[in-house]
Amino acid sequence: MEGLSFRSLTFMLLIAFLVWSSYIETCNARRGKHWRQSRTASASLYKKKGKSHGSSHHSSNGGSSKRKPPVAPSAPGPAPKEDIPSKPPKKGDDNDSAAKFDVLDFGAKGDGATDDTKAFQAAWAAACKVESSTIVVPSQYEFLVGPISFSGPYCKQNIVFQLDGTIIAPTNYKVWGSGVLQWLEFTKLVGITVQGEGIIDGRGSVWWQDSPYENPVDDEEKLFVPSNNTENEYPPTPISSSLGGKMPTIKPTALRFYGSFNVTVTGITIQNSPQCHLKFDNCVGVTVFSMHVSSPGNSPNTDGIHLQNSRDVLIRNNDLACGDDCISIQTGCSNVYVRDINCGPGHGISIGGLGKDGTKACVSNITVRDVIMHNTMNGVRIKTWQGGSGSVQGVLFSNIQVSEVQIPIIIDQFYCDKSKCKNQTAAVALSGITYEKIRGTYTVKPVYLACSDSLPCTGVTLNSIQLEPMQEAYHLYDPFCWQTFGELLSPTLPPVSCLQLGKPPSNHIQNDHDVC
Repeated sequence: MEGLSFRSLTFMLLIAFLVWSSYIETCNARRGKHWRQSRTASASLYKKKGKSHGSSHHSSNGGSSKRKPPVAPSAPGPAPKEDIPSKPPKKGDDNDSAAKFDVLDFGAKGDGATDDTKAFQAAWAAACKVESSTIVVPSQYEFLVGPISFSGPYCKQNIVFQLDGTIIAPTNYKVWGSGVLQWLEFTKLVGITVQGEGIIDGRGSVWWQDSPYENPVDDEEKLFVPSNNTENEYPPTPISSSLGGKMPTIKPTALRFYGSFNVTVTGITIQNSPQCHLKFDNCVGVTVFSMHVSSPGNSPNTDGIHLQNSRDVLIRNNDLACGDDCISIQTGCSNVYVRDINCGPGHGISIGGLGKDGTKACVSNITVRDVIMHNTMNGVRIKTWQGGSGSVQGVLFSNIQVSEVQIPIIIDQFYCDKSKCKNQTAAVALSGITYEKIRGTYTVKPVYLACSDSLPCTGVTLNSIQLEPMQEAYHLYDPFCWQTFGELLSPTLPPVSCLQLGKPPSNHIQNDHDVC
């Protein structure tokens, strides 16, 4: 009986041991299975991402290629900064895995003589199909490119035009036909960026010398007398039109963006444009920073940056030298913020002209601050034609440093770029215009405020204005005001006693359709 009990006890212990061993192996197996499953899931997820990336990654000649996914990084990279960088991105800072399309791989020669237009078109056609792709215009090459449109609306988003080389315009009159409105155009795109350290050279002197007197003259010249001859300090470099022909009278803008969202231009230089250098038309969400404009001070109608029918615009940290307005803000613009600008030579920073040929103009919420102007025709200016309608309201000009500027502060509601314009009672209504911390030297007149007889300017505020004449043999004028109402928040130098305090006896928008 005892033997039986001993055998039974032994047997029971053996069974218990086997059960315990089985339990331990099951736990270990589960641990192992769980660990292996985690790795498998991660690998599968990464494989899926890699496959998706590979399907959108194209070779430089535009053809698709199957690639093995790269090894996953051991740690995530730093989070992107939300603020605008002070300098443009350098080569190598972008995502190396993004699809790149080098114009040289599409047949561009970059020798400054061969027409590379078709190569640029082919590179764009390939990049257009790939989201977040990059067109590369490499440094140390000079590309001759004719009129070209990089257009949507069926292109993918967030395309980068990486300009590190130089693009030059043709001087052969036959290339331009009867004339075009723009040379390089980006249209109907979302998230388009033009960046780099390259140059867009319009070689505009061939246009300027062909018809230097066929362009309208800035009306403010009627106020000037010979002063410091700044207009003659920058003669255009003579260039002859190829084959001896005459360039068309319609002059192109060098770089234009039309109907696009989230546009960025940074780092590049635009020089010697036949007409306006950089234009935004019907765009929403525009950022321009750390770029340069360079043209002679007497090059006709060569605005630096031109805005029209565009909103939510940030322009900052730019050097602008041209023959017309450094920045021109036209009808349909709102929520525009301009700061940290070096302007000169040029005609200053202007809103308008507005209301030409009886048109309606609407401009609102404009801020221009922290600007340095040297040897410009005007400082900060609002100009409108008689006979227009609409309104300009909510404008701030702040911290403007002027040096040898002919007229630092201007409102001109009698603007006319012809020899004579018809007097009309209708006008664009101006209200809520503030000038503060505008200081420096002038050569002709410190303040010129000429408002409409039928629709006077209201809410014009002057604060911390200190403008001194240059101590030279200039014919200097006192401040001038006409139908201008507002307030002085501090004493001005010189005293602007012509500003009428308060509001006009009767001032209202003429008709309901004039309201913006």
